[in-house]
Amino acid sequence: MRAGDLRHLVVIEQQAQTQDSFGGQPLTWTAVDTVWADINPLSGREREASQAINVEISHEITIWYQARFADPKVMAAYRLRYGTRLFNIHGTLNVDERNREITILAGEGMNIG
Repeated sequence: MRAGDLRHLVVIEQQAQTQDSFGGQPLTWTAVDTVWADINPLSGREREASQAINVEISHEITIWYQARFADPKVMAAYRLRYGTRLFNIHGTLNVDERNREITILAGEGMNIG
C-alpha cells in the first residue's frame, strides 16, 4: 500500500455513556483517534423492514497498522466517521499478519447508533 492511497481522514469513535441535566444516561460517541484511510465500496443491498426500504453498502477500509486497532473484538465496538458518513465496523484483518496495515470491513447505511 502506498501512502498516497490513504486520502480520507476518518475518525474512529467509541460509544460512551454521559449524564444529562435530567439524570439520564444517553449514549454518545466520542473520538478515539483520527487516521488516514482508503475507503473502497464492495457491494450494496436493499432490505425491506417495517414497511421501509433500507440500504446497506459494505466497504473495505484500510488504515496503517496500530496494535490497539488490530483486535477484531475491540474494533467491533467502534465505528468510523468520514465527514457525515458513518460506518459500522464488522471485522478487522491484519493484512498478511505483517503489522503494516489493517483492513476494516464495515457497513454504511443501517443500524448505526
